[in-house]
Amino acid sequence: MKILVIDAQGGGVGRQLVISIKQNLPAAEVIAVGTNSIATSAMLKAGADGAATGENAVVAGCRTADIIVGPVGIVIADSMLGEITSKMALAIARSNAARILIPFSHCGSIIVGVQNLNTGQFIQEAVNNIKKIASR
Repeated sequence: MKILVIDAQGGGVGRQLVISIKQNLPAAEVIAVGTNSIATSAMLKAGADGAATGENAVVAGCRTADIIVGPVGIVIADSMLGEITSKMALAIARSNAARILIPFSHCGSIIVGVQNLNTGQFIQEAVNNIKKIASR
């Protein structure tokens, strides 16, 4: 099971995802891809098995991932303060991987009908869904 964690900006959400995934699914291969080196470094320090940075890393990683997880902004071009390119968003959307998107309402996008959970609760919900997919 290859899980691709994608994050931008400071990589805080990605860092929390990596920690939680590794605790709950220790056999999974977790690859971290940051849109910048700070995000990548945060996820690598959290225990990712491998890491890369930038647009091409996202595009290439999406080809081989079983699951892609990250904030919902990773599928919205120009989101996350412009760090998500249209090429990144398209690669994620077209990937054959299962996508688990954490619904943060920010960066100009409002997601209606979403429970008002804190980041830790969203991370746990994401990991619960990864576990369901992994057990199939």
